Amino acid sequence: MRFQVLDIVFNPPHPVTGEVVPAAERLDRVVDLAVLADQLGIDSFAVGERHAGDVLSSSPTVILGALAQATNRILLSTGVTVLSVLDPVRLAEDLATVDQLSHGRLEIVVGKGNEAWQYPLFGKDIARQYEYLTENYELFRRLIREEDVTWSGQHRTPLENATTLPRPFAGPFRVWHGSATSTHAVDLAARWGDPLVTANAFQPRENYAVLVDRYREKYAGAGHDPRFAFVGSGSGGLFLAETTDQAVEQYRPLYEGAVAQADQRRHDPGAVGKVTSFRSIEEAVDRGPALVGSSERVAEKIVDYHHAYGHVLQSVSINHLLEPEHQKDILRQFAEEVVPRVRKELPEPLLWGEDDSRRAAGFTAGPYS
Repeated sequence: MRFQVLDIVFNPPHPVTGEVVPAAERLDRVVDLAVLADQLGIDSFAVGERHAGDVLSSSPTVILGALAQATNRILLSTGVTVLSVLDPVRLAEDLATVDQLSHGRLEIVVGKGNEAWQYPLFGKDIARQYEYLTENYELFRRLIREEDVTWSGQHRTPLENATTLPRPFAGPFRVWHGSATSTHAVDLAARWGDPLVTANAFQPRENYAVLVDRYREKYAGAGHDPRFAFVGSGSGGLFLAETTDQAVEQYRPLYEGAVAQADQRRHDPGAVGKVTSFRSIEEAVDRGPALVGSSERVAEKIVDYHHAYGHVLQSVSINHLLEPEHQKDILRQFAEEVVPRVRKELPEPLLWGEDDSRRAAGFTAGPYS
């Protein structure tokens, strides 16, 4: 198993105290956590992208540029790049710049995003979000692979002999696809032979497993090399303590506050994947994807989810409302106690190892132990 830390850079008021962290301080915390992850040997650090709500990740490539300079070895990623609302030309330029700044330590995850409010913000029709995603990805894919691109589509002006600069550091960087609720991202990933990340955040695992199974079936049907049908998985948040009972009680106010804040959005009850299916912290820990507990319990849960998904990348997020030093303590405990336990149970994956010919050119995963 490989491991990633994901920060979507949420910054709402604290659900208990009402306190809001200043934007500059919140962004400093992202950099600090990435530096620590780099030092601890975590494989990857990802930055989310949102363009609405109490979130500060509207410019993830800018943040990744800062991380490229602040870190030394860790792989940099996104989670997810909201390709449905972005210009593929601008995106190819921005991400290739990050790839150059990091000396080839970039892989990304693309998707249509999970925020309905961003579509009117960009003058887009949410009913056509999957059309945008498909067309934008096909153009973006060509731009990072080819020079002198001539192209035409339905949703932007044509291109003739277009070459985006800078070029990627050492050829095209790997692109993963984010999957949460629909078959569209799954089918797009399988069509192009790209890896998949299942959100595994709000719903029962069965809902996500159906999409993972479909991905592998479609991937094989498209004739791609099955060794590279990598699957990653998100989680419903990471919180560690000495015992699981202690972790549940300490995390309870934050979990319940987050559920209450989500309820204020008043999502359509039929909008699957927008809010958690697990109303209480006990449900989220016992049956949901929340990684809350002792190091031993959380390691067991990751291995258990591996049996359902067969994933080789586990992404975790540490609650931003915790004090910075508490966040760092959790990350240290995760790296020192959870990661070794999981790796003892699971064989070393091809992903990011010496034989992974498609991995980011500037990244070498640390020892698998």
